[in-house]
Amino acid sequence: MGGRTLIIDCATEACSVALFDGDDPTCSTMIAGDYTEPGRGHAERLVPMIAALPDRGRATRIMTNLGPGSFTGIRVGLAAARALGLAWGVPVGGYGCLDLVAAQARAIQGGGAIDVVMSGGHGEWFFQPFAADGTAIAPCVSLPPDAVLARTAASRVAGTQAAAVAAHNGAAALVIRPDARAFGLLDTDLWRADTGPVYGRAPDARLPGSNGATEVPAAS
Repeated sequence: MGGRTLIIDCATEACSVALFDGDDPTCSTMIAGDYTEPGRGHAERLVPMIAALPDRGRATRIMTNLGPGSFTGIRVGLAAARALGLAWGVPVGGYGCLDLVAAQARAIQGGGAIDVVMSGGHGEWFFQPFAADGTAIAPCVSLPPDAVLARTAASRVAGTQAAAVAAHNGAAALVIRPDARAFGLLDTDLWRADTGPVYGRAPDARLPGSNGATEVPAAS
């Protein structure tokens, strides 16, 4: 088996996996992938989805969605990635949730600046603006919906709250969630070797001995 990369994404209501052939997924072919939107129950769905991939998903590298997103979903994906990485003796890396959504949106709608707005915790939304070339203009923040609506300026918006933003300012909306099968669209500069989870806000409950978590800045 040559170089393969297993992608795991369950940081939102969606759960998806993909297996890419080659050392660089941005220049290679997806062997197989699966996507579903269970809302909950990612832990029960993820392992069977990986096992259904060719060679049971066996890869020489694993990448997982680090968030921000669902605390439980992020931890499920990260735990699976780390366990498989240890069992297979392969490196584990990650990527940002909003980075992938922005890349998917550009692939669907073409060039131009885009705001990504996703459902967050505690009634807030995750917001991050991206330039036409896919570069993040500002860090991701977690804000109340009214504050996000006041900040959105791009003529296009993507993410789970895209329709709500479009209804407010008339932007073109693309309601999408991150999809592991689209990982090849993500620039390698956005790959992360540090697999610390990224949360929108501090979790209500913290796992014993947990560390390495990064909190997205809240409203200021």
